[in-house]
Amino acid sequence: PAVTLAVLIRGKCSIAETPVYMIAQIAGAAAAAFTAQFLVGSGSAPATIDVTKSLIAEFLFTFALAYVVLHVATAKGTSGNSFYGLAIGFIVMVGAFSVGGISGGAFNPAVAIGAPLMGLMDWNNIWIHISADFTGGALAAIVFNLLNAEDKPCVFSEKYSVIRLSALQGWEVNNSSGGYGSATGKLSERRIAV
Repeated sequence: PAVTLAVLIRGKCSIAETPVYMIAQIAGAAAAAFTAQFLVGSGSAPATIDVTKSLIAEFLFTFALAYVVLHVATAKGTSGNSFYGLAIGFIVMVGAFSVGGISGGAFNPAVAIGAPLMGLMDWNNIWIHISADFTGGALAAIVFNLLNAEDKPCVFSEKYSVIRLSALQGWEVNNSSGGYGSATGKLSERRIAV
């Protein structure tokens, strides 16, 4: 959800799509947590957590993750690349190795919800991850937009295409000039997912 928020602020995801993606991500995290718990059992949450260090760690690496995703998956300069998965995977790995012992290394509110379901985190600390992760994702998008002002997205997500349908009313063809002619009528426009 933090990266989805960043993509929304970036302008590459519509407001209508965002809640659907976030709900699906949280449901997926819960399903994965229950599956892992069934297969290997529950984990144990750390006895204490340093709130300040955890907030900073989650914020920094969620910012880094969202910023990398925005660059490799939404920027015009990297369109059609084949390395985005490596870049995203490596930033998650670096974050997990660097600060996983401090904050649990969620960098994502969906993961932060899955962790307590497995007993790996205390529910009382979930606010740390949710607040730091959403703040990091939102700030990454703001910084990306400020530093890449020339890379403005279209009004609609790239996976939407505008298809003009000519199911028109009152078509009249005027070809009196012997050329291509002209048509009059009402042109309707529909947006469909491709």
